[in-house]
Amino acid sequence: MSAVSLIIRGQVQGVGFRPTVWRLARECGLTGDVKNTGEGVEVRLWGEMAERFEAILRDNLPGLARIDSVVRTTLSGAAPRTFEIVTSKAGGLAQLAVTPDVATCPDCLREIRDPADRRYRYPFNNCTNCGPRFTIVQSGPYDRARTTMAPFVMCDECADEFANPADRRFHAQPVACLDCGPRVWLEDLQTGACLQSADCPKTLAELILDGHIVAIRGLGGVHLACDATNAQTVALLRTRKRRKAKAFAMMARDPEVIRRYASLSAAEEALLTSPAAPIVLLYGAGEKLPDAVAPGLSRLGFMLPHTPLHHLMFEHLDRPLVMTSGNLSGQPQCTTNEEIRDRLSEIADFALMHDRDIANRIDDSVAAVELGRTRLLRRARGYAPQAIALPTDFPQEPAMLAMGSELKNTFCLTRKGQAILSQHMGDLEDAATNEEQRHNLTLFQSLFSHQAERIIVDAHPDYLSTRFGHEIAKGRPVEEVQHHHAHIAACMAENGVKLSDGPVLGIALDGLGLGDDGTIWGGEFLLADYLGYRRLACLKPVPLPGGAAAVREPWRNAYAQIVAAMGWLQFCDRHAAPDLVERFKAQPLATLDAMMRSGMNAPLSSSCGRLFDAAAALCGFAWERQSYEGEAAMRFEAAIESGTLCDEERAAYPFVIRTGDPLQLDPAPALEALLEDRLNGAAPGVLSARFHLGLVDALEKLTLILAHRQAIGTVALSGGCFQNVTLFTLLHQRLEAAGLVVLSHSKVPCNDGGLSLGQAVIAMARSRQRVNG
Repeated sequence: MSAVSLIIRGQVQGVGFRPTVWRLARECGLTGDVKNTGEGVEVRLWGEMAERFEAILRDNLPGLARIDSVVRTTLSGAAPRTFEIVTSKAGGLAQLAVTPDVATCPDCLREIRDPADRRYRYPFNNCTNCGPRFTIVQSGPYDRARTTMAPFVMCDECADEFANPADRRFHAQPVACLDCGPRVWLEDLQTGACLQSADCPKTLAELILDGHIVAIRGLGGVHLACDATNAQTVALLRTRKRRKAKAFAMMARDPEVIRRYASLSAAEEALLTSPAAPIVLLYGAGEKLPDAVAPGLSRLGFMLPHTPLHHLMFEHLDRPLVMTSGNLSGQPQCTTNEEIRDRLSEIADFALMHDRDIANRIDDSVAAVELGRTRLLRRARGYAPQAIALPTDFPQEPAMLAMGSELKNTFCLTRKGQAILSQHMGDLEDAATNEEQRHNLTLFQSLFSHQAERIIVDAHPDYLSTRFGHEIAKGRPVEEVQHHHAHIAACMAENGVKLSDGPVLGIALDGLGLGDDGTIWGGEFLLADYLGYRRLACLKPVPLPGGAAAVREPWRNAYAQIVAAMGWLQFCDRHAAPDLVERFKAQPLATLDAMMRSGMNAPLSSSCGRLFDAAAALCGFAWERQSYEGEAAMRFEAAIESGTLCDEERAAYPFVIRTGDPLQLDPAPALEALLEDRLNGAAPGVLSARFHLGLVDALEKLTLILAHRQAIGTVALSGGCFQNVTLFTLLHQRLEAAGLVVLSHSKVPCNDGGLSLGQAVIAMARSRQRVNG
């Protein structure tokens, strides 16, 4: 008879893992026990099939579980009589894998639709395989007493399910029913009165169909919802929410409804229906929705119902709803009933409230399927705070805390070979978001019993995340990491590149990050490993007239690029349509000229994002001001008409590679060609297609030159500009066709939302180097 111990790490706590082990062990005739520990889940086994049990378990994992590693040792001593689930001791134990919130499972859906079931039409139905996790936890370790379910005392039937290892609700902390759990109600936000309704989800659907805007308190915050097919109501929501142009997300009952408005591949449908249930970006097709849903864009953001409440509401809806964050634009979404009444009464007419507190705000995740892979653009509900396993030769210690960036902020903890990223929190310039970061950091340190030995920050001294890192260090070392090095390192880490592997050629294209030379970088070619990098090439630096103002106002970048490429007089004489000259002359050009001559409030920048802003503005997109980050570039890309890329490929605009150290990619001839085509009446879609193709041609050529010179066979693509599908897919495909291994993002965003992972792994590499001398 064999006897073994298995220490199992991964997504193995809070996902029905121990009941599955219990059931399988008993079926195999094994004795022993299973328990949660600070190292993961420990399984002790005695019996003839003990040696085979790991393979049996891997073939029968519960749906939400994931095994990252197993440490096996041989046991001695007498065999126990039975196999039991042992209760873990709370003292000093930390959850290594707090489960994200998970969309409603098929079993729970069947129950709320079955009139004979005791949870029929219960809006908070859940089990071990689905429901709230992260949004209800208040501190570690994770049990009901430390969640917002603590006030709800389980009835006898729920308590029996909770205590039975054979039941799918065994140790499901949010378990409840109509008799003992949270409840919902409807309020008129204009009068404060409660609406009398025997079926709140149905009444809510009726209010929406009548043209009302409603607030819905959900898992990790509040949504504002309205009928997405009602152009007047969608426009009213924009006015009330003060959201001028940024696209609204939508929710639809099922994939069949979505197919009426967007193309949907099998991979995209699988992503929509996955336990994470993110917003998925899809190309519009079929029936037209009002332009106000996603002004000027070609992709629509759809998600499916992910809670019983949403499913019950959509039983009465055969059309998509706008489902956007419950806030005024630029603020974090509301989470409490009081915030709904105070902050949303001027936006929404009615609200669906409930009495289960939301401990942790979390946005909807945003994803897309590109080149056959899921790509996360915002990592939040359904994904965070699931740990990411680091490459196998990374050290288990020391524990690091990386603070991320100023925009799209996340932070990252490292512990025992794993990286734990926070959910997307947004832009730290907003005071409420800044406070949210502090709350979440305290929570994560409690959940994971994490005490960082080092604090890692972006090299920009004025980033609020950098300042906060220094504030909380309290004598601990603080390390700086260059922005674009962190981008490339994040891409390397999520693709399993080891410390012992050679360097990659990193291409980091984004809006801005402080460079080593004091200028603003954003179009970089780096020879990089985890320990360091060398800048091999970049986009030609041009001034950012007005500094931060140039990020908001694309015309400023257009003017700076024109001056750098040909000068204002040549532009007026040879390339400019009269309407464009007049638009420029209406701006304070003399002030910009003085800025650029002196360098005052006009730092040099190699930013690819600002180059896109310039090209977009010259084509008429978001000329005066961007109402949201990336608006000009997104509308510029969306202007490319179907088939244009192939038809116009031979007319790609030329870029020039200039010699020097680093090499420079000069867009001057491309901008001249774009202006010439514009003068001759070419459509904006053609201008955009030729510009994109020219940039891809130039990036491909420069990559191959550098890869040959450095004898590098692996390229890593990172930075927010790679959210541009045209740029990303064409460059990725061409580099692979040229024989290069191309690494790109999937588990974390290519934008600044993944930056903290890169900061953390760079710091860990430096730590190992210090230890090894």
